[in-house]
Amino acid sequence: MSAPMPAAAMLTPVFSLRGVGKTYTMGEIEVPALRDVDLDLYAGEFVVLLGASGSGKSTLLNILGGLDTPTSGSLHYLDEDLTHAGDATLTAFRREHVGFVFQFYNLIPSLTALENVQLVTEISPDPMDAAEALRLVGLEERMHHFPAQLSGGEQQRVAIARAIAKQPDMLLCDEPTGALDFRTGKLVLEVLDRINRELGTTTAVITHNAAIAGMAHRVIHISSGRITRIETNEQRVPPGEIQW
Repeated sequence: MSAPMPAAAMLTPVFSLRGVGKTYTMGEIEVPALRDVDLDLYAGEFVVLLGASGSGKSTLLNILGGLDTPTSGSLHYLDEDLTHAGDATLTAFRREHVGFVFQFYNLIPSLTALENVQLVTEISPDPMDAAEALRLVGLEERMHHFPAQLSGGEQQRVAIARAIAKQPDMLLCDEPTGALDFRTGKLVLEVLDRINRELGTTTAVITHNAAIAGMAHRVIHISSGRITRIETNEQRVPPGEIQW
């Protein structure tokens, strides 16, 4: 089993949220998605955001990734205040610092695996080689295949390679195993764990699957738009030992 992160790595937050709320307006109805969230995320840690559907975890991930902005409270990335950042600032933040992995792979069908990854490397300031990104996810033999020639798990690994090819500081994953069977889902979790360990990429994974929580440094429980508790795993469970 993996040891917890050294205490020294947990001193300075990469992200800091204070009193963050998000309310969506639908006509005359206001729908609160997040309520008074305080959260710090640290360099190199692997966190799992655990909660039922509709609990607010995707909204929280979108705010962390600069896809959405809070209605109230404050959000800082290192020394940068993103609370009221405009579109240009958030676009640059996403391009330079954040990689996204979603439940559905969002690959372009007419491009090979390599070409799908190269879409990101061509617009990133300091990318890794696209072929190296595919090698890291175990697809060096499949890089010239099109998405239709790949299994669901292989397509998700291409999506992970695309996300990490820009060498982001933060990897945000929204139900990355949600469309996969148990065996394939574990392979994807092993890739995410490897990226976190070998590249030191701060990784946050949204899931409703409580079994996945064992592989995290910390588990953030979310319910009705609030963080209800945060747990630290003294011993992390390797992805290959996870059962669900």
